[in-house]
Amino acid sequence: MKLSLVLVGLSAGAAGAFQSIPGRVHQTQTWTGVKVRPFSSSAAFMAETETKSESEKKDEESAPVMEEAVMEVKEVKVPEMMEEGIYNFNKILIDTVYNIICFLYPVTGGPRDFARFYVLETVARVPYFAYLSVMHLRETFGERKESNSERMRTHYAEADNELHHLLIMESLGGNSNIIDRTVAQTMAFFYYWYVIVIYAFNQPAAYHLSELIEDHAYNTYNGFLNEHAEKLKNMPVPPIAQKYYVEDNPFLFDLFCTVKDKDDQGNFSARRPTLDTLYDVFTNIRDDEREHWKTLCNLVQYDDMQGVENKMVVSTQPKPTPAAT
Repeated sequence: MKLSLVLVGLSAGAAGAFQSIPGRVHQTQTWTGVKVRPFSSSAAFMAETETKSESEKKDEESAPVMEEAVMEVKEVKVPEMMEEGIYNFNKILIDTVYNIICFLYPVTGGPRDFARFYVLETVARVPYFAYLSVMHLRETFGERKESNSERMRTHYAEADNELHHLLIMESLGGNSNIIDRTVAQTMAFFYYWYVIVIYAFNQPAAYHLSELIEDHAYNTYNGFLNEHAEKLKNMPVPPIAQKYYVEDNPFLFDLFCTVKDKDDQGNFSARRPTLDTLYDVFTNIRDDEREHWKTLCNLVQYDDMQGVENKMVVSTQPKPTPAAT
């Protein structure tokens, strides 16, 4: 009998002790931030686990989207600035030469305007075959870069485009005076060798020279079109312009247009000029100069002809010299 009482007492004590363990059977406690359910609520715990699993699945599905967004941010390109000393020297040099040409050949709306454009086009085409000369020489001595092949083809197409600008000006009588020819050819000769030296040691600086020239060319033609539109619209299209812009195979023409607009499908659009009057010819020449300028900006700032898309191209900026401490 005494043995039975002892066993009952032990059983009751064990039950009481078991029930007094926190967070096990009848109580819900939080240990170091983890919520523990009593055994009787296992179904609810499983339901919550399933809910969390669904949430985790959604998080996993959204993770690639977030990673893509991060990647897009990382892919934003920062343009390289030109050293301030080089930038200022290039600008002074090109502005000085341009101002001399403007002084010698002011735009008046007469036949002498074509002589001015003849001189400009003679000088403007020089850098492209200067680049090619250096690149061909390096290639001869064993330099092999994958990007060079495309760049050389583009520079050739740019030189061909400027050649046809020159031929158009010649067809309009721009080279009829021996003095104009001498001025243009002398400037071109010395500028060619200058660009050769600069390009051999500092490609961005050489590209920046042409960027400045093409910007001047665009503004010159744009001003000419605005001031003499009516006169140009009553003049015929020169045969050489018709041949180059309309009749010839557009392969080279498309090749120098490296920074094009995109259509609705995301494909690069092809520029196909239409010519009815001399006004249209000069409009296309002006637009060609802008194409060259965009390519050169990308080469200076990104070392890539297609560094940024059309609407994002901006002129190269000087890099401020750090203040002395």
